[in-house]
Amino acid sequence: MSSSQFCPLSKAMEILGERWTLLLVRELVLGSTRFSQLQRGLRMMSPTMLTRRLNTLVEEGLVIKKKIPGQKGYEYFPSECCSELMPVIDHLSQWGMRWARGQMTEEDYDLDLLMLHLPRHIDVHKLVGRETIIRFNFDDVDAFPNWWLVVEGEEVDVCVHDPGKEVDVYLNTSLKTMIEIWLGDTTYRQAIADERFKALGASSLARNVENWMPVGPYAGIRPANAASP
Repeated sequence: MSSSQFCPLSKAMEILGERWTLLLVRELVLGSTRFSQLQRGLRMMSPTMLTRRLNTLVEEGLVIKKKIPGQKGYEYFPSECCSELMPVIDHLSQWGMRWARGQMTEEDYDLDLLMLHLPRHIDVHKLVGRETIIRFNFDDVDAFPNWWLVVEGEEVDVCVHDPGKEVDVYLNTSLKTMIEIWLGDTTYRQAIADERFKALGASSLARNVENWMPVGPYAGIRPANAASP
């Protein structure tokens, strides 16, 4: 529905103001192209709503829909105008880290979202050899507590079933701790000292986790109400 205002913000919000739309844009500009990938990043969004939002963004020219060659289904890519929203997503994320973190509850600890975004930040150039197998064991997760990252060259695949390959490093922790590390609320060193994070395996990986698996891009932003050091 048109807001009947000439204001550029008002016109933008006609497209972007509906629930889920900016989060969908986030997933698209961060590299998710398959419907299943988008679902993982937006697991509280119904498939019907996701399809509807994608179709709207296609109609508005923000998303390019392409048939997957030789397969059923489609891939979705951000258009130029969609990609230009990345600074908006970035600034809103920074704002959320400063002003909205007090609203976070344990229900917000989303394992699927963590394991969608975390592999994107692994520094594959600091891993040795053609292939590295990383296994996460989350002690506070009932369904699918074990996850594997299979790194081949610059590709990182995520598995919830044993890929049948020799593991190079085991990361034993809780989902809560891993998200706290990702958000910068604690550090690998502190979590290890508190025995909330253990890395076992090849010493080149186990002793230097922070070098090849850095924290999230907004981890340095402190809450606005945090006490000064």
